[in-house]
Amino acid sequence: MLLGVNIDHVATLRQARYATMLQAHNTEPDIVTAAQAALAGGADSITLHVREDRRHMQDADAFAVKKQIPLPLNLEMGATPAMLEFALKLRPDYVCLVPERREEITTEGGLDVAGNQEMLRPLVAALMENGSKVSMFIDPEESQVRASAAIGAPMIELHTGCFANTLGDARAKETARLAAAAALAHSLGTEVHAGHGIQLGNLEDLTQVPHLTELNIGHTLICRAIFCGLEAAVREMKTAINRLNW
Repeated sequence: MLLGVNIDHVATLRQARYATMLQAHNTEPDIVTAAQAALAGGADSITLHVREDRRHMQDADAFAVKKQIPLPLNLEMGATPAMLEFALKLRPDYVCLVPERREEITTEGGLDVAGNQEMLRPLVAALMENGSKVSMFIDPEESQVRASAAIGAPMIELHTGCFANTLGDARAKETARLAAAAALAHSLGTEVHAGHGIQLGNLEDLTQVPHLTELNIGHTLICRAIFCGLEAAVREMKTAINRLNW
């Protein structure tokens, strides 16, 4: 099982103080240093989300990580012409298309691929032709899985937020939804990733979801890093993943 580390909230912390003075000599924390710590801790890829409003990650951050970190770069982005133009210049290894709303704090829910196939199909094609492998960040619903395959996306990332925010019978129901979506995707030849709200405390439940190849984790690692450092937090998560019977 691969571990993709999302370092967006390192940029969130930086922007809290230095949003208007990013060229200052004392700007911190440094994004590349965070990616280096994730690499040292055992990350298999680096994820960052360049939003249209540039609320945390900036264009220069993405280019710096791509240039200096010897790991695959996974760019999360909204499905818009402006972001497509940016991605074509950046040429990341992976692009994960996600929904974006200006009023949200972070990405909430999956992208409606089923309702936007005609708009998404040429965007996916352009990214693939440019050398980026494309993923759809979707809720675990049959219609979204089938639509993602239909528009030519070779990967999906299942939104695990509902799974992570429940316990007991509700958790079991959400786990079953994820398992069914993953099985369907696999049958269609689609690679399956998962992300959002994954923590050490719910990792074991995710072993019930078949065909997962990568987990994308961010918020909990940055929270844990406050107390033990990012390299140690990533290593702790990677060790826990490796101990489970996926």
